[in-house]
Amino acid sequence: MRPLALRLVQALMVAVLIGTATFAMMRSLPGDMAWRIASHRYGYDKVNAEAAEAVRQELALDGPALPALLRWLGDLARLDFGNSLVSGNPVVAEVAHQLGASLQLAVIALALSLLIGPPLGIMAGLRPGGVLDRVLLVLSTGLRAVPQFLLALVLILVLAVGMGVLPAAGHGEARHFVLPAVTLALGLAAVNARIARDAMARVAAMPFYDFAQWKGLSRRQVLLRHGLRNVAVPLVTYLGLQFVTLVEGVVIVESVFGWPGIGHALVHAIFARDVPMVQGTALALGLGFVLVNAGIDGLVAKLDPRGTA
Repeated sequence: MRPLALRLVQALMVAVLIGTATFAMMRSLPGDMAWRIASHRYGYDKVNAEAAEAVRQELALDGPALPALLRWLGDLARLDFGNSLVSGNPVVAEVAHQLGASLQLAVIALALSLLIGPPLGIMAGLRPGGVLDRVLLVLSTGLRAVPQFLLALVLILVLAVGMGVLPAAGHGEARHFVLPAVTLALGLAAVNARIARDAMARVAAMPFYDFAQWKGLSRRQVLLRHGLRNVAVPLVTYLGLQFVTLVEGVVIVESVFGWPGIGHALVHAIFARDVPMVQGTALALGLGFVLVNAGIDGLVAKLDPRGTA
């Protein structure tokens, strides 16, 4: 119960800090907040001073900031996240839809990276300094050095524009997942391949690994029984944290491919000065980080051979 209580306290602190920080930052942005909201409601070509003033009066934007923040914290205590200032829809419904799209993309990208990176890293770690190890080092360094937006544009030019085998953007069909998922997966695979390689090389150099072979176990048996479990600990830690980063940090990829995810929506909410949407989106991402951290801690405790008798 103690770890659970600590996580609940951490989640409460994250909620308060994120809500307060996003509220303060949105209030401090330059420009007329009412005009921004009105332009996203009615369109830039139709908004005028009267429409902006109506929005200002409707939302009481000229009122003091502290009472507005306290009202939001009170609503948060009742699990009421309010409504979008632009669409009028409940923030919970908007965030759930957008987060679902980002989670789908992140899960597929993570699965693809696991199919590519760790197997290559483990094979390279079993023969440090070999041909595969050197080639993998060059490829992983190159992929990590290429910005995601540039990799996305290259894939669009080659596979969508040049060959015409995949759509350049869109959402709703299985083929729409391919280009954004591959863009994210290649960068992930480059890192987790190096993590798996370093962990495997370190484990293979330990005395207990040689002792297992000396007892008569085949290389395959030693790898499956002793190698993979030790390699899994740093890999799971990285992948868990990277999954959160994927959900939070796919803004560029979502924008390039027109993917209706939470990162893309957060950018639009900031431009529209939609404070409840920004607060709700940031809060969902912050609490997701706490949840994933708790899951990683539990899984690593089960996988770590040093924690078992």
